Amino acid sequence: MKAYERLLKYAVVRTPSDETSETVPSSKCQFDLAEILVQELKDLGVEAHMDEKSFVYGKIPATPGLENKPKIGFIAHMDTVSDYCDHDIVPVLHPDYDGQDVVLGTSGRTLSVQAFPHLTNLKGRTLITTDGTTVLGADDKAGIAEIMTMIERINEEQIPHGPIRVAFTPDEEVGTGASHFNVEEFDADFGYTLDGDGEGEIQYENFNACKADFEITGFAVHPGSSKDTMINASLVACEINSMLPGCETPRGTENYEGFYHLMSMKGDVAHADLHYFVRDHDSNLFEARQKTLRLIEKDLNEKWGEGTVKLTITQQYRNMSEIVAGCMHLIENAKKACEISNVPAQILPIRGGTDGCQLSFRGLPCPNLGTGGHAYHGPYEHITVEGMDHATDIVVEIVKLYAE
Repeated sequence: MKAYERLLKYAVVRTPSDETSETVPSSKCQFDLAEILVQELKDLGVEAHMDEKSFVYGKIPATPGLENKPKIGFIAHMDTVSDYCDHDIVPVLHPDYDGQDVVLGTSGRTLSVQAFPHLTNLKGRTLITTDGTTVLGADDKAGIAEIMTMIERINEEQIPHGPIRVAFTPDEEVGTGASHFNVEEFDADFGYTLDGDGEGEIQYENFNACKADFEITGFAVHPGSSKDTMINASLVACEINSMLPGCETPRGTENYEGFYHLMSMKGDVAHADLHYFVRDHDSNLFEARQKTLRLIEKDLNEKWGEGTVKLTITQQYRNMSEIVAGCMHLIENAKKACEISNVPAQILPIRGGTDGCQLSFRGLPCPNLGTGGHAYHGPYEHITVEGMDHATDIVVEIVKLYAE
């Protein structure tokens, strides 16, 4: 079975994770896909099981004589974002794509070259989109499909290999899945997540990340008699945001540039809340951003009264580069695998995080590879059949290289 055929099968199984949930996994629907994947692994001859948190683990013994080769793991996540995932997903194939704008069903949305210039490079391929009303789920079901197809190819082509480990995880999109990953049970020396964008991407530098939540307590009185008395919590919230550099948002930054990302805001005169994601690759700049937020809290409490503004900073993940720097063979072999597969290697920073970020700091160095997908987390998500084939080729070549 081709990788894209597996993606089409997995995509229709809706698996949105839930950031508000306190269960693991955060949504029961993730068990539905996990059960399918366990059975498929077993059908491929893999020793596989699912634990009580819906993590799927599989072990493939080494080819006789190669037992002492490094144990290499491959990981992808089962969940999708919850946005645009509230009804059935309908994948749509566009054979021999012409490199022009694509009308996405009757949704009123258009996948445009103006918004996504890389589309011109996909001309002649078979493009996969949705009908424009949901995510596709290539993030990260494409990674799952490519790992499964790699296993099938190793079996059919009788490719010699060392010990291989695979895992499919829940709750990556809400940032909690990797904290429950059983590194000891996985039993790999090194790993790769398949959770990137275009084929040939190799990523081992991610953001340092935290959440910053402001809670503003106002003082509500009748507006007709509020001179020098009222403290409007919503206006204080606006003041907080105005004290941050306006150009340091996701829209205004790229590559290694960090940002403050206002995720949500709500409030009235008496109470308001602001929720930010704070990101930076550089650890010193990351700490400086947090100091800026604490200074805002301090200054506004001095201005409006102690207790008006309360800031809570929650650490999320760190830059895995400091771990992967000690085992750069992972990057060199990935680059070599791209070369063998005739796919240009692209060493790019991750403007986000993957399971590999946390896993690297838990003893499993784990850079990230591209799957061939684009425009994740929204109704414009797309991927190509050929891109998935290239991504699968790269993983197969990595397996070969670690068997040498």
